Amino acid sequence: MSEKVLIIDFGSQYTQLIARRVRELSIYCEIHPYNKIGFDINSFKAVILSGSPFSVRSKDALHFNLKNTKGKLPILGVCYGAQYLAHFNGGRVISSNKREYGRAKLNSIEKNSQLFSGIDSGTQVWMSHSDTIEKLPTGSKLIASTNDVKNAAFSIEKDLIFGIQFHPEVYHTSDGKKLLSNFLIKISEIKPNWTAESFSSKAIAQIKETVGNEKVILGLSGGVDSSVAAVLLNKAVGSNLYCIFVNNGLLRKNEYDDVLHQYRGMGLNVIGVDATDFFLNQLSNVTEPELKRKVIGKAFIEIFDNEAKKIKGAKWLAQGTIYPDVIESISVKGPSATIKSHHNVGGLPEKMKLSIIEPLKMLFKDEVRKVGKALKISDVILSRHPFPGPGLAIRILGDIDKEKVEILQNVDKIFIEGLKNNNLYDKIWQAGAILLPVKSVGVMGDERTYENCIALRAVESTDGMTADWVNLPYEFLQDISNQIINNVKGVNRVVYDISSKPPATIEWE
Repeated sequence: MSEKVLIIDFGSQYTQLIARRVRELSIYCEIHPYNKIGFDINSFKAVILSGSPFSVRSKDALHFNLKNTKGKLPILGVCYGAQYLAHFNGGRVISSNKREYGRAKLNSIEKNSQLFSGIDSGTQVWMSHSDTIEKLPTGSKLIASTNDVKNAAFSIEKDLIFGIQFHPEVYHTSDGKKLLSNFLIKISEIKPNWTAESFSSKAIAQIKETVGNEKVILGLSGGVDSSVAAVLLNKAVGSNLYCIFVNNGLLRKNEYDDVLHQYRGMGLNVIGVDATDFFLNQLSNVTEPELKRKVIGKAFIEIFDNEAKKIKGAKWLAQGTIYPDVIESISVKGPSATIKSHHNVGGLPEKMKLSIIEPLKMLFKDEVRKVGKALKISDVILSRHPFPGPGLAIRILGDIDKEKVEILQNVDKIFIEGLKNNNLYDKIWQAGAILLPVKSVGVMGDERTYENCIALRAVESTDGMTADWVNLPYEFLQDISNQIINNVKGVNRVVYDISSKPPATIEWE
C-alpha cells in the first residue's frame, strides 16, 4: 500500500476538495470523520484537519483527540483545524469584527518556513471564516499574515504542526497545491507514487486474494463506474464473473442493445435482461421523485435477484460504488442529509445473502476514468457522461408512461448527438433533457398547438459535487431547438437550464 494521508473531517464543504488536491499530487489519502476513528492512526504518514461550519469557541465545538498524533505525525490544520490547534493549545480564538471571506493576499511570509518554500509574498489565498486567531498557540511561530488577518499561518516546528486560516484546496488560492506539496512531500516525506496503474495492479491482486475461485455477480449499468469495475474483476477472476445488465425501459434510445453488444465485445460474460414492461407497470401513476427512485430500486432488486438465483454457487456481489458515496454514508453527523436515494447502494447484499466487494470504493469519478485508461478501456465508455441509476424516470417530471419515455428518448438522442457532432460533448461533465409536466401554446404553420415543454441541461464539473451550467453557443441551442421541435412529435417549446449546483442539483428530481 502506498504511503497515505489522514484527513480529519469536521464537516467542511471543502473536505472532499482537500482529498482531491492530495490525490492530484499522486498521494493516497482517506477522509474520516472526527468522531469515528476506528483504525490505527500510525498507519498514516501525515494528518490534515479540515475546516468546519462550527466554531471552536462554541459548546458544540467538534473535538478530535490529538494525543496519538501530536509530536508523532506532521499535522496541517486548515481554517477550523488551525483554530482548533490554537484554541486548545494555549492560544486564543475570538469572533472577528468582520467576516473574513474571499480573496486576500499574504503580505508577509516567513522566508525560512518550509511550508511556504517557493511561495512569494503577495500570493493570493482564499479566506472563509468568521472567527480569527488572536493569540498563537504555545511554542508557535508566526509564518504568514494578510492585511486583515495577522495570524494567517503559524508553525510549531518541534512537533511539525502547521496551522493556516485560509483554504489551500480551493482554486482561488494561487499556490495552494504548492503549499500542500511542501507539507506532504518536503515536510512529511511522503513518496508521491500513487497512480492509476499502481491502484489497478493492487486492486486486481486484492480481488484475487479476497475472492479466490468463487463466483462474483456484478450489475452493469452502461456507465463508467460499473464498466471499470467489471474489467478489474474480469482480470482478477475471469470466467467466474457474471455480469447482469437490466434494461429498465428508461435508458437512452437504443442504449440497451448498443451497450450489451459493446460489453460482449470486451470479453465480458454478460446476461441481458429486458424488463421494460415490468418497470413501466410498477411506475404507473407514480409522480413523487423519491417514490419513483424507491419503486425503481425495488423493481431492480427483484429482477436482479431472480437472475442472480440462476447463477449457482455465487458467493460475491460486486458494486461500482465510488468514494463520494462512501463519504456521504459516514459524514460527521451520521449519514448525510438524503438529497436522493440510490438503488445501487445497499439493499442487495442482505437480501441475496452474498458478500459484497467494491473495488472502486476509494476512488473519485475522474480517478475511475484514469484507472479505466490504464486498463485500456475504450474512450467511448470512459468519456460517457454520468447517467442516473433510475434513468429517464427522474427526467420525466410527474407521472411516467411509454409515450413520454419515447418522446424524451428521441429528444435526448438529438441533443446528445448534436453535442458530439459539434465537438461539445467531451467538454461537458453531464448533459440531458428533461420533460416538464407543463404544456404551452404554440403555432406550427396555421395550426395552434398545445404541447410539451423540454428543458435542456448541460453542466461542467470535476466529480459532480459542485457544477456550473455550460455556456453553450446560441447558434447551437437555436439549431438543436429547431431539430427537436421539428422532429419530435409532442414538443413545441425548448428552454435551457442556467442554474448551477448549488443551489440547484444537476438532475431535476
